[in-house]
Amino acid sequence: MKKTGMSLLLCMLFICGCTATPAAPTAQPSPRAPFTGTATLSSSISPEWIQPASVAGSWYPADPQELADTVDGYLNVVTAVEGKPIALVVPHAGYPFSGPVAAYGFKQMEGGDYEVAVIIAADHQPPISNPISVWAKGGFATPLGVVPVDEDLAQALIKAEPRISFDSAVFKGEHPIEIELPFIQRVCPACKIVPVLMGTEDEEDIQALAKALLAVLPGRKAVVIASSDLSHYPTYKDALSVDHATLSAIETGNQEQLHKTTVQMMSQDMSNLVTCACGESAIRVTMLVAQGLGADRVTTLHYANSGDSPQGDKSQVVGYGAVMFWHNQPSDLTNDQKTTLLKLAREAISTYLTSRKISDYITDDLGLLRKSGAFVTLKEKGELRGCIGQMQSELPLYRLVQEMAVAAATQDPRFQPLAKPELSQVTIEISVLSPLQLVTDLKQIEIGKHGLLIEQNGQRGVFLPQVPVEQGWDLGAYLENLCYKAGLPGGCWQNNPTLYSFTALVFGEK
Repeated sequence: MKKTGMSLLLCMLFICGCTATPAAPTAQPSPRAPFTGTATLSSSISPEWIQPASVAGSWYPADPQELADTVDGYLNVVTAVEGKPIALVVPHAGYPFSGPVAAYGFKQMEGGDYEVAVIIAADHQPPISNPISVWAKGGFATPLGVVPVDEDLAQALIKAEPRISFDSAVFKGEHPIEIELPFIQRVCPACKIVPVLMGTEDEEDIQALAKALLAVLPGRKAVVIASSDLSHYPTYKDALSVDHATLSAIETGNQEQLHKTTVQMMSQDMSNLVTCACGESAIRVTMLVAQGLGADRVTTLHYANSGDSPQGDKSQVVGYGAVMFWHNQPSDLTNDQKTTLLKLAREAISTYLTSRKISDYITDDLGLLRKSGAFVTLKEKGELRGCIGQMQSELPLYRLVQEMAVAAATQDPRFQPLAKPELSQVTIEISVLSPLQLVTDLKQIEIGKHGLLIEQNGQRGVFLPQVPVEQGWDLGAYLENLCYKAGLPGGCWQNNPTLYSFTALVFGEK
C-alpha cells in the first residue's frame, strides 16, 4: 500500500495497547457596506506612528471612492468556496495585474469571524530587516483610512522571540504590506493588523518566527497572510511551468518541499527567471503556522500572471497565486457516510485477504473525498485485534480508511495477521481526526475530547481521545502514559516537548 502524509501510527486503547490523510463554490451575498466616499481616520492613533501610503496613485487608485469601487469590482466577480481560511497566500503587484487574483483569497475572508490579520512579507528594498521586524504601534494609512495595528499582539510577538524587533525604518516605501490593506478594509473593516517583514531566508529564522506566532495566536480570531508574488520575469510559457510546480509544492503543506521545489526550478537556468516566489520565506512561515493552527487542507483558489493582463508583456511575466489553508471539522459526516466508510473498511480487508489488492471505489461524495487523518481499530470479542492510522494524509478519506483497515488487519506488529475466517468475528471502529493544534497551555486539554500527539528528541507517541476515558486517567496520568507510549521517560511532558491536540469523530459497527 502507498503510505502518504505522516508515517503509520499505532494507537493505544488500553495499557497493553491499541498500538499506534474544495467543495464546489457556493454563491454568497456580500456583507460589505457601501463605501461612503470619505476616508475614516482614527483620532486615537498618534500621527507619528501612522505609516503613510507609498504606492497609492501608482499601484492602486488614490481616490477613495475609485479605490473602493475597484476592490469591490474584483471581489464581486469571485464566488467563495466552502471554508474560511486559517491562512492565505496572496500576490502584491499593481492592481491591474494582481488585483483580480488577490480577490480570490480575500473573498474567502468575507463574512468570517476575524479580529486581526497578520501580514508577512519579505523586504523588497533596503534597509533590510535584521532579521525580522514587526510594526508594533499606530497603524497603516490607505486612501480608505487608517488600519490600526493590534499593538498587544505585536508586542507579544516581539517578546516571544529575540530575533523579532520593531524597526520602523525598514517599512518605509515597502509595498507588500500596503497593497493588501484596501482588500482587508473592504472584507473585514473591523480587522486590526500585525505587519511583519522578513529580511532572511534562513531556516532557523523561519522556524523561529513560526514558533513565535504559534505561541501568541492560539485563541485569537486571526488570519495569517503571506504576501508574495510567484515567478519573476520568465516567458509566459515558462511561468506556467514554474508557477504550477511552486503551487503544487505549497499544496503539499510541507514547507521543506516548497524550498526543494524552488531550488530545483532555479537550477534549471531558465531564461530570465529571477525567483520562483519573492516572498518564499513568508510563505514557508505561513505554511508552518497554518499547520500548527489546524489547517489540513490547502486549496489553490486562482492563478494568473501579468501576461494575462491587457497591459501585460508575455515575453517577461510575473506569476500570481491565491492559496487558502483551512480545515473541516470531523463532525460533519452523515450517518450514510459513516455507514459507507465502515462497509468500505470491511470490504477492503476481505478483498485484501483474498487477493492482496484493495478494490477501487468511485464517488463524488465530498464528505468521502475530504482529506483528514483517520485510524481504524479492530476488536475481537471486545479485545483489541489491531489499530493503525495516520494523523494526516493526502489521500481522500474513503481511500485512507480502506488502507488503514487493511494495515490494522495485517501490519499491527503486536498481532499475527488476521486470517480470512477470523474476519467475521471482528468489529470495526473508525476515528476521523480533526487537524492538529499546537498545545501552548495544558489547561487547553479536555479529557474525553482531546487526543494528544507528543514529539521529543525525534520520538513520537499518540493517543486517541477515547483512551484516557477507557483507562480512567486524569490529565497527569494521560501525559505520563503518552510519554511512555513515545518511548520517553514518564516525566517528559514537563520538559517542553512539542504537544499537539486533536478531536475525533468515532463510530463503529454494532
